[in-house]
Amino acid sequence: MMHKLMNRRRERGFTLVEIMIVVLIIGILLAIAVPNFMSARERSRANACRSNLRQIQAAKEQWAMANNQGPTATPTQADLSPTFIQTWPSCPSGGTYTIGNMSTNPTCSVGGDHSL
Repeated sequence: MMHKLMNRRRERGFTLVEIMIVVLIIGILLAIAVPNFMSARERSRANACRSNLRQIQAAKEQWAMANNQGPTATPTQADLSPTFIQTWPSCPSGGTYTIGNMSTNPTCSVGGDHSL
């Protein structure tokens, strides 16, 4: 009889304390992982934006050479796309690109790490 009660007691499941410890551990892991994920995502967006800016700069240089333009010339998006850059890139963070004249690098409205 006593053996039967001991077996029945062992089969009940987890205690509240055990469940709370598991929830606490999961919370700590999330507190560490989420900020790292967010910063990695923003770094990835900034890298993609810089790559887009390099493409725009290369297209500007090709346009200037093809049209014998000097450092004060300013191409438009229509001048560059689709002849020198197949499709116009968009900033992954939602910014807009400013082409500028030949003596300046293109810029992104987001700024910060989103620049050449």
